This record gives sequence, structure tokens and C-alpha cells, in this order.
Amino acid sequence: MTTAHVTTQFQLPRQADFSDWPNSHAWLTHLVSFNTVSRESNLALIHCLRDALEVAGVSAEVIHNDGGDKANLLAVIGPEVEGGVVLSGHTDVVPVEGQAWDSDPFTLREADGRLYGRGSADMKGFIACCMAAVPALVGAQHEGKLMKPVIFAFSYDEEIGCLGAPRMIARLRDRLPRPAAVLVGEPTMMAIVDAHKGITDLRTTVTGKPSHSSQVYQGVSAIHLAARMVTFIEDRMQARIDCGHLDERFDVPHASLHVGRIEGGTAVNITAGECIFDWELRHLPGEDVEAMLAEIDAYAERLVAPYRERAPQVGIRSERTVETVPSLGHGDRDPAIRLCQRLLGDSRASEAVTYTTEAGQFQSEGWPTVVCGPGSIGVAHQANEYIELSQLAACDRFLAQLVREQQAG
Repeated sequence: MTTAHVTTQFQLPRQADFSDWPNSHAWLTHLVSFNTVSRESNLALIHCLRDALEVAGVSAEVIHNDGGDKANLLAVIGPEVEGGVVLSGHTDVVPVEGQAWDSDPFTLREADGRLYGRGSADMKGFIACCMAAVPALVGAQHEGKLMKPVIFAFSYDEEIGCLGAPRMIARLRDRLPRPAAVLVGEPTMMAIVDAHKGITDLRTTVTGKPSHSSQVYQGVSAIHLAARMVTFIEDRMQARIDCGHLDERFDVPHASLHVGRIEGGTAVNITAGECIFDWELRHLPGEDVEAMLAEIDAYAERLVAPYRERAPQVGIRSERTVETVPSLGHGDRDPAIRLCQRLLGDSRASEAVTYTTEAGQFQSEGWPTVVCGPGSIGVAHQANEYIELSQLAACDRFLAQLVREQQAG
């Protein structure tokens, strides 16, 4: 085992001749140092990227959220014509509380060919490689060789529901000609992912009628009704399996419905007046989410109907806590797949994954989209998250080839 050391040196570039422009390792060092856990602002990181790009002569647009404390960044290098390639990444990371880290999560540490730090894999490593590619992109642009643009699209709040990307995508759609491909750099070990599930998060509130538990027929237990709802939700998953709604490319080859949290009631001898549970639906590409949720709502109405005459307040209401994030895989991905194959220098087949990314949001605009980036999803969100130096190097080569590809037009 080699001795671990902490990488701390970074200096924001000061001149456009790129003599002091950081490489991907140095960029990752700096990006990890920003605490961009989703509950925090990401503006310091976004402003750092904007300022560096401006030194390079690249105009970067900052697109704020309604509160003004978070922002996306959109930057175009090259002519504003059709055929551009969007490089997409999110700037937020998940929390570190409750995790047993061996070092400061927000100080990049190198050991045994790995770089440890929160977000190193998910997904500041990809953004670091994008920033390291700026000199080659700007140089090709200045020489008049960059025939098609490369577009940086860095978002906020992906980890809590892909909340920032839609505003950035709308701006991209309204401002620029149609891109040829979108590459979302989530950690795939540089494999090409052309399909993933979508997700909807919901909260169901069940309202009952409290009474003394010895007089159960005077009340209506919200917990008992909630239990029947939870069972029905799980049964809907099995029903889809039985009906053959399957896609064997996924290691869980069907839509998954899962109740993750439940609470309710006030005491063991009182029928519960309220019970709340949080649940999720992860749907396959092409599945009708609205129809699936409508089926569950219809059951809820049938369930409470017998109680309404003696307890009009009884009800079951489901609300989305996060709007549906679309799946990836129901549209044309071939141009993006072929592009990645050329950049990687082989004809490897694309894959499917069960987690959700912003890729489906880009694809919903009709843009060919895939996921391909450095690092492993297996270490994302974990203590001692890391990215291998070899993965950074592979992504650097990938983006260097993209520069050449865009020069060829």
C-alpha cells in the first residue's frame, strides 16, 4: 500500500494563454473542496467555474433558482449551430453525516491510485475533466477549426429530484439550435448507458376518525386503512410482473413500488386519526406513470367509500413530493450511442441501469441522450467515495477525442 497524501494546491487560472490552466486532477481537488450538499448553496462553485471560463474567453450563463441561492451554468464553446454536443453534470452531492470517513470528505485525498472525496465519482470527476478540456476547445475555436459547439450544462439539486435541470434545459432549447447529442457524465466506468428507470416520489395521507379503541366501530383507523393501501401498492408491482410488463435489460426487470416510511396514531388505545406514508414508483421506459397512479387512487376511493356515511372526514390523498423524473430509453439514442463508441474507440454495446439521472429530462426534448462518465456508481453516496486516477485519464482521452470529432464537423 502506498502512503496516502492530501492534495490541496489549486490556483484559479489568471490568463487566457492556458499556461497555468489546471488539469483534471487539480480541478477535482478544487471542486471537492466546495461543500455542495444539496441543502447548501452551490453558488460559490458555479461562480468559480464561470470566472475560470471567462478568463478563457468563454461566456457562461448562470441560471438561478427562484430563491437565488442555487444556480445552473450553461456555456457554449464554438459556433452556435446545430450539431452540438451537450456535456451535462450536476454540482450537488449527498450528505456525509453518519458515514465513517477516513479523512475530511471535502479535501481530496490520494492513495493507491484513487482520489477520495465527496463527489469525486458522483459527479465532480466528470465536471473536472470538462474544465480540463477547455484549453483544447478554445484553441480549436480560435483556429477556426471547431465546426460544431461543445456545450457545458452543469445543474443544481439533481440528488433531491433532478430539480435544477428542467430550467437549464428550457434555456438551452430556447437559446441554441438543436444539439446532435447529450452526454450525461454520471459514473458508469465509461460504459455507455442508454436506458434507465424513471422515478416518482409520493406521500399518502390517510385521514381516519379517532375513538376509544374499545369502541372500534365508532372510529375509523387511519393505520388500518394505510396498511391496506401499502399492501395494494405492493400487489400492483406483482400484478405487473404477472402481466409480463418486464424488461430483462434491468437487474430488477419490472417497475418497482416501494413504501419507505410510515407514521401515524397517537396511542395504542386510540384508533388513529391520521397515518402518513412515503413511497416511490420506479417505472420502466415507455410505461404510463399516470395510468399506474390512477389505478392506486381509484382503489383508495373504493377503500374509503364504505366509511363515508358515518365518518365523512375519512379520506386518502396522495401527492407527489417530487415530480416524475422521466426514464431514459423511449426515444432515439442511436446518434449519441454511435458518438460515444467513436470517442471510446470501440463498438461496445450500451447498457441499462436501475438508478435515475437527468438524462431522461434531456431526452424528453427529443435530443439523443446517453449516460457515460468516469468512476463507479458502486462507491457513490458511500463513505470514502473515490474515483480512480485511471478513470480520470480515460475521461480526459474521451473528451480530447470529442474535440477532434467536433473539428471534423
